[in-house]
Amino acid sequence: MEHAPGFVKLVEGILDQVTEISVQDVHAALSKKDFVLIDVREDNEWQVDHVPGAKHMGRGIIERDIEKEIPDKDQKIVLYCGGGYRSALSAVNLQKMGYTNVLSMAGGIRGWRELNYELE
Repeated sequence: MEHAPGFVKLVEGILDQVTEISVQDVHAALSKKDFVLIDVREDNEWQVDHVPGAKHMGRGIIERDIEKEIPDKDQKIVLYCGGGYRSALSAVNLQKMGYTNVLSMAGGIRGWRELNYELE
């Protein structure tokens, strides 16, 4: 997907505030269950497919609902979207809300698909 220049500039401006994790590292860590995996894509994207074990909290509601879902602000959270931009934006916002261990999956679900990892 080709993103609008303003959107790309916005994301590039916050990437230095985001800790990214590779698709491979997320896949390897899934069995440990030591983090909460959240898909921040839109409802229609989630319904097509998603990473096994992920929770869905779309980009439009995550900030509103995260404290109810994950009250522990030190809980490790990994966010993903289509390619890594929306999850990076969400990660910055969660950090502003006091969450201390938020990562964004670089490459998003597209990277997951490219490696032929399991999907639900």
